[in-house]
Amino acid sequence: MTEAHDDHWAAPVAAAALDARVRVPGSKSITNRAYVLAALASAPTRVRVPLDSRDTRLMLGALASLGGRSEQTADGFLVHPLGSTGSSHGEPVQVVLGNAGTVARFTPALAALGEGTVLFDGDEAIRRRPIGPLLAALRRLGVRIDDDGRGAPPFTVHGAGGVRGGAVDLDSSASSQFLSALLLAGPAFDRGVTVRLVGDAPPSEPHIAMTLDMLRRFGATVEREGAEFHVAPSKLSCPEYVVEPDLSTAAPFVAAAVAAGGTVRVAGWPRTTTQPGDWLRSLLPALGATVGLDDDGLAVTGGPRIPGVELDLHEVGELTPVVAALLCFADGPSVISGVAHLRGHETDRITALATELSALGADVSETDDGLRITPAPLHGGVFHTYDDHRLVMAAAVLALRVEGVRVENPATVGKTFPGFVDTWTGMLGSGR
Repeated sequence: MTEAHDDHWAAPVAAAALDARVRVPGSKSITNRAYVLAALASAPTRVRVPLDSRDTRLMLGALASLGGRSEQTADGFLVHPLGSTGSSHGEPVQVVLGNAGTVARFTPALAALGEGTVLFDGDEAIRRRPIGPLLAALRRLGVRIDDDGRGAPPFTVHGAGGVRGGAVDLDSSASSQFLSALLLAGPAFDRGVTVRLVGDAPPSEPHIAMTLDMLRRFGATVEREGAEFHVAPSKLSCPEYVVEPDLSTAAPFVAAAVAAGGTVRVAGWPRTTTQPGDWLRSLLPALGATVGLDDDGLAVTGGPRIPGVELDLHEVGELTPVVAALLCFADGPSVISGVAHLRGHETDRITALATELSALGADVSETDDGLRITPAPLHGGVFHTYDDHRLVMAAAVLALRVEGVRVENPATVGKTFPGFVDTWTGMLGSGR
């Protein structure tokens, strides 16, 4: 039996090899992109089986502030197109960001399409997350934004009833969401948008592919030639959009089979997808697991050992916390590289992982762009999570083989999976 009390969760140890089937909620990345595109469509969109979490509720709230109402349905939300913000002759409208990067980055361009003043602010953590290059690009496309030179929230967008659009250079090396933000809004700009990437390549190419795929599914005309992207002005329409399960949220569950042994099946795993989490299908065999995909989902069976590996996770950085926890059980050293951008996520994930895994006995050190992990005897203790949902999931994986791990503030996992603790304990046969 597990307990969550005093803002800590006594994460359970796996008493035996696993034999479980789990279902994870919808993809956050897909859900919030679908909501944005639905708000820009010419008619309402029924978004089915979306993720219902803090981040997605914040997105719906932001769209409502901008004049895009939504109605809950039996299996999702009916999202209506944006109307006027109603702020041109009254008080400024406020968009609450929480600590949701997609809301902070995807909605400023939408605010510029309306008329009036829109204030953006959220949790203290969102003020530390990078957004300056996106705001600068929006200014060059004709949007008036005041941020007192911070390049971060709080900031104010002054809507002029439309956005000129056109060509713009963008440094998206800190986050692929900068690029996605411009592409998602591009169909509503007067001239569309042509984005020329400068600087280092953006992380997470799969998320860029996801944005392009979803734009096309909503009827946009999208072209890509190397580091240049073009979205033509167009009317969007998608009467119904079904959201895939979140494969990154599935990561701790499939990692559990590798850490504890036995088999875990994730229901509904798509055969083809743009989600970065699908990379797990190629990673897990390298960690000694057997992987099978059929119409019922993905089945993962752990092997007798976990070898040390060297991994470049630049394209799938969000999987780093769970993978790092799993590699603490490897029988040789491992290196994770290519994830310097994780220092600008919900917290500095590289420092947080090195600190918390080492505090429980692991030999984990930071590199410029990742982590070096050398197996060492582990012990219990408090795993601090820094208001980061992925760190809760990493701690749960570590606890499978380590007695006495107490996870700080497990409720922070509500950002992407409010039911995580119950689903996790149910997988282990110790749910209520």
